[in-house]
Amino acid sequence: MKDFKNKNILITGGASGIGKLMAQEFLKRGARVIIWDIDEAKLNAVKEDLSVLGNVDVYRVNIADQENIKAAYVNVMNDHHKVDVLINNAGIVVGKYFHEHSVDEIRCTMEINAYAPMFITHLFLQDMLKINSGYICNISSSAAMISNPKMSVYAASKWSVLGWSDSLRIEMKKLNKNIGVSTVTPYYINTGMFDGVKSLIPILKPAKVVAKIIRGIENNKPIISMPWSIHFVRFFQGIFSVRIFDWFVGDILGIYKTMDEFKGRS
Repeated sequence: MKDFKNKNILITGGASGIGKLMAQEFLKRGARVIIWDIDEAKLNAVKEDLSVLGNVDVYRVNIADQENIKAAYVNVMNDHHKVDVLINNAGIVVGKYFHEHSVDEIRCTMEINAYAPMFITHLFLQDMLKINSGYICNISSSAAMISNPKMSVYAASKWSVLGWSDSLRIEMKKLNKNIGVSTVTPYYINTGMFDGVKSLIPILKPAKVVAKIIRGIENNKPIISMPWSIHFVRFFQGIFSVRIFDWFVGDILGIYKTMDEFKGRS
């Protein structure tokens, strides 16, 4: 999708972090932006901040609640009639060993990170199919490719997004539909969500992440990975034994220690 002018772009989790930055960049390109977020104070603030750039509409939505998703979908369609680009960006992380998680933490992580993108897309995709036009961008994670201590549930949710999202892309291609699908698999991003993470590999700057996501959508790129080295993960998993891969990724690169001092967003 090369031209965003006058397109309706819906971003979940768009009141802060890369969601807010994406909204800002799309507005600069002449799009109309629709933001879903659970934080009402941040929604009001982002609307005030970004309205000077163009048309911004905000909706308080709890995407862990399927009925709330359905109600928000109806409101968006009543107000805007269609969504041209859907960006499933909202997500949470609980940095604990698996045995330390509560059942509620497991359920909530899966509901927000894995189930919600599918439920939301299932609604808006029906309308895209009717007009044979649209774009869906799903924010997964490099954790969808590399297992990591203290990220077991988060990794599970993001593996789910990657598998579902890329399958959806292939389905749209097989059905010869004019509906693009991109899956984003970034390394840690410096937005506050992963505060406390220590990494030899540089933590990504939000502005660069957003620029790459938008370029990926413009070029209908199936998988948008960053940094570039993430592209080689599957290759190395294929040629190395698990023991050697663990040694290289865990001991040499230190990936398996990155969450040791995790604090997260306050």
